[in-house]
Amino acid sequence: MSDPDELLVGIATMVEAEQSNQMSLTVVVGGAVITGRLAPQAVWKQRVSEVLDASDRLRPFSPVFGAEGAAEPASEARPPTHLHFHLARILQGSTGIPETGGMYRVAIKDVTAWSVGDFRYSDQ
Repeated sequence: MSDPDELLVGIATMVEAEQSNQMSLTVVVGGAVITGRLAPQAVWKQRVSEVLDASDRLRPFSPVFGAEGAAEPASEARPPTHLHFHLARILQGSTGIPETGGMYRVAIKDVTAWSVGDFRYSDQ
């Protein structure tokens, strides 16, 4: 999208304000369908940092996702530019990749379609 969808920005703003990770969302980005739950950016970054820190090979990258500087005052806060998914999957046929869910960061401006809720799939 050339201009980010105001409804989607509103959802992301509420997730950030409420510090909630219960909002399920499905988006289409570059032809890929990603489904999962949104998380506030700080929570998402902390989780990614923890995963990287647990790996001997990837530990040096962990600080990139570390604590942010001081929070902006509410009056100066800018609307979110990205969605931060956790427990998310890229849908491929009847399968979700990765099976256990992953951590994805998606630019709101790149979302071409979206729906509230996540898609469930099974082998049956």
